Amino acid sequence: MSRILDPFVVVISAILAAGYAYLAWRLTSSPAGSLALALPFLAIWAVPIVYWIGERESRGRLDELVHGLAYLSVAWLNFVLVLTVARDVMLLATAALPPLAAAHATLLDAGVAWVFVGAVGAVGAGALAALRGPHVRHVDIPVDGLDVELEGLRIVQISDLHVGPTIGAAYVGRVVEMTEQLAPDVIALTGDIVDGPIRRLAPHVAALERLATGGRAFLVLGNHDYYAGAAAWTTHFEAMGLRVLQNSHVTLEHGGARLVIGGVIDFAARHTDPAARPRPDLAVDGAAKPAFRLLLAHNPKIAPAAEQAGFDLQLSGHTHAGQFFPWTLAIHLVHGPHAAGLSRRGRMWVYVSAGTGTWGPPVRFGTTPELTVLRLVRSPAVRVDALGPIRRRPAWTARSPRAWPGAWRRPCAGASSSRTEGRAP
Repeated sequence: MSRILDPFVVVISAILAAGYAYLAWRLTSSPAGSLALALPFLAIWAVPIVYWIGERESRGRLDELVHGLAYLSVAWLNFVLVLTVARDVMLLATAALPPLAAAHATLLDAGVAWVFVGAVGAVGAGALAALRGPHVRHVDIPVDGLDVELEGLRIVQISDLHVGPTIGAAYVGRVVEMTEQLAPDVIALTGDIVDGPIRRLAPHVAALERLATGGRAFLVLGNHDYYAGAAAWTTHFEAMGLRVLQNSHVTLEHGGARLVIGGVIDFAARHTDPAARPRPDLAVDGAAKPAFRLLLAHNPKIAPAAEQAGFDLQLSGHTHAGQFFPWTLAIHLVHGPHAAGLSRRGRMWVYVSAGTGTWGPPVRFGTTPELTVLRLVRSPAVRVDALGPIRRRPAWTARSPRAWPGAWRRPCAGASSSRTEGRAP
């Protein structure tokens, strides 16, 4: 009984009940039709009750089938609701205009069927768009006074893979292969990599270990990584050779140029440690001057603190750019002005990936899953292309003697460790 009275479940139940009442009223005319429409609502409701509040782990094919059915129901009912509202608006408009009486009659007679068929078509098109991803997106980041040694630096961003019920080893392997072909200098994984326990998902993320070659891959955890078990996944990712940054940084050198790569924990860390919070001030190397400062932060809402801490570029994810309509519009109300793509926060650039994978429904409608290539340039112009040149840059060196064995060239003489770890007090 306590599960049913959980505030989260109460809110979800109320939303689902209201949605069902509206759609049943507008689209069904028989008890059988009302019962059939209730089934996808029940499928959605079962997941938070059994798996989130009930804390049952997904253990096999049956659990994955339940999740898959619930996620597809979410997408289908989303489009059913959108099309039903559109039909009702058109019914009101045509009822008020006598010359449109024939259109009004058609909407009354055949409009319900169009709603259901249109929703199926939208889900099918969206699933095809999601599963054919990701697509490479090239973005130039103009930096005033950029050191000539950093000109053309290529950063590949992977974000929001959500390896779990709908994304597995095949998709991850494709992402890794595409990343290797892009020949990046730095690889930034900006959170929400997994949606489940290590025991089940370790084989599916195994290909990411190939990206750790040369010590160029850096990772921060997202809220879903915390839900899946942050401590265990951090240990696992580090064993793979990925460098997990938690309110910490690493300073790299190439010639006379310095690159500071910082990373912060996510707001979701408070679920296990109420005192924990993202601290960009701990993730910046104030002693490295001059330097280009890059921050990896899963949630773009960290941007004000990151700009204050002195970062030049923040890479984030989390929003999925809304993933599918109409959330592609709503996301700007929640995360604007840093909802998707390239934007500014004072002197700092912010780039928010639309996500390399998908969460929940494997559906994209109005957005595209992306593998992002960000290139540092001295030009004042901003350029975002679908395609761009691919060229290899020299390997980086690390100042820190704690660099991964064999991952970096020998540190500069006299350099000391610049990697700092900190948790909020």
